Amino acid sequence: MRTLRSTLSRHAGAAGLATLLAVGLGACAANTAPAADSSASASTAASATTSGMPGMSGMDEPMYTGNGLSASSGGFTLVPADATSTLPADRAVTLSFRIEDAMGMAVTSFQDDQTKLMHFYVVRSDLAGFQHVHPTMAADGTWSASLAAMQPGAYRAYASFITKNSGGTAVALVLSEQFTVAGTVSTAAALPAPSATTEVDGYTVALSGDLMSGMQHTLTATITKDGVPVTDLQPYLDSYAHLTAFHQGDMAFAHLHPQGTVNGDHGGPTLTFEATMAEAGDYRLYLQFQTGGVLHTAAITVHAA
Repeated sequence: MRTLRSTLSRHAGAAGLATLLAVGLGACAANTAPAADSSASASTAASATTSGMPGMSGMDEPMYTGNGLSASSGGFTLVPADATSTLPADRAVTLSFRIEDAMGMAVTSFQDDQTKLMHFYVVRSDLAGFQHVHPTMAADGTWSASLAAMQPGAYRAYASFITKNSGGTAVALVLSEQFTVAGTVSTAAALPAPSATTEVDGYTVALSGDLMSGMQHTLTATITKDGVPVTDLQPYLDSYAHLTAFHQGDMAFAHLHPQGTVNGDHGGPTLTFEATMAEAGDYRLYLQFQTGGVLHTAAITVHAA
């Protein structure tokens, strides 16, 4: 993936980019995101450490900082793997990358974060086309992320992970870069107005909680179906739901953390998250939850004052 012209590139200040993101063309996919996550966390070459109770941040688990808009942070850099052209539209692709340390060496040791060693997100500049997948890592530290077909436009990809710095301290980072999907871009739809409710697959999600920029708040989501509270949510990533948010305009990544513990397939109807929005403005939220072995992704816009 350079810049918006073609594929990802490293940010200014890094050494000249000699390798770019690898793209493997897969079979055509009709959906904008995979129906379920079937990938392994990583190869056995990775060193994983699970911290804390299910659905909760462990005492030794670091908190994410920053807005995720840089390819480099904390001495680590998101580096594409091999040369490629602009990504094709309407075809599944596999993106390959590495996380390198300050010495330019590929990192191969990561810590579990909600049961996964790497979370990889893509979203278009209009905050549509969201995907959340879990890449697999080869022994040399190269990650491969399988993505469903995407529509033309400008996108940003985010790699979220926990590793240790040169001093042995665990750090939680979100690194990102921009890329494009080829083709004629239709006029981007306006971001839906902030709302307290949204629907997906017959489920209704209602949000509550006032959001103030720069402050941590509690955000609550209540899930119902046909007016009946849902109480059969299944564990997904060590919780009963996963929540991701992006700021309109600069696409800054917001950090949201689930609270509570899992207890079999008995989640719901209320889910609670710790939400920190760095900037004021509108955010597009993606709430992922699972019932009957099916992953649902609900999208909703909220405003942070």
